[in-house]
Amino acid sequence: MEVHVLRLVDNTRRAQFRDGTSGPRVLVTSVRLPSRGRPPFPLIVFAHGFALRPATYTRLLDAWTRAGFIVAAPSFPVENADAPGGPDQGDLLNEPRDMSFVLSKLLAPRSRWRSLIDSHAIAFAGQSDGAVAAFAAAFDPRFADRRVDAALVLSGAAPAGFTRAAPRSPPLLAVQGTADPINPPGDTDAYFRLMPRPKFLLRLLGASHLPPYTTADRWSSVVIRATGAFLRHYLRGAPLRPLLAAGSRAGTAQLVSDP
Repeated sequence: MEVHVLRLVDNTRRAQFRDGTSGPRVLVTSVRLPSRGRPPFPLIVFAHGFALRPATYTRLLDAWTRAGFIVAAPSFPVENADAPGGPDQGDLLNEPRDMSFVLSKLLAPRSRWRSLIDSHAIAFAGQSDGAVAAFAAAFDPRFADRRVDAALVLSGAAPAGFTRAAPRSPPLLAVQGTADPINPPGDTDAYFRLMPRPKFLLRLLGASHLPPYTTADRWSSVVIRATGAFLRHYLRGAPLRPLLAAGSRAGTAQLVSDP
């Protein structure tokens, strides 16, 4: 695969940092391009968690790229680990529009990426705070981006004030560890009940908050297979059966399916 690093600058919105400084919203974005297959490829825009970096998720992002997806992973200017003065969760509600901005830049008429991306096969994904951002950008009427065709919400919650999904919302795969001390499983159950079909909830039995997405453990292979199967089904029209099979493993994972 090829990995490119883009410096995307949104001059229409400001980043306010904990050290008292401010500036335009600069989104340093890694873009992974598959080495096999022919374009156009489906695109995943991925949002990292609080006080982390996109590189934290290299194992998962590389797996998606090897499966035939372009993966764009921006570093959020105020929540990333290296933000001036330290990361600040107060910026979270600016991140759904950051994700839409990255998508717009990649699909812009003069973008070198436009011809490589299937504009009708777009997924937003995220983990932890990034999952809240991805959820908002896909489903919340205050932020929803109509270009999103599928969404992955990994150990995240609905944003404050969310009451119902926007009309014509995309398919959802929610993933949640049952022993997560950061994002309580009840938060995922609560928003999942509110969501329209098609929707899927992958419970990782005994899993914590971050490791299933960053390390090689007994849950990570389930995450890679299930998310890949979900994306192939809804972005490429592949059969649904591989998702149902990947999400059901005794003692490790359980899939709630409402297609």
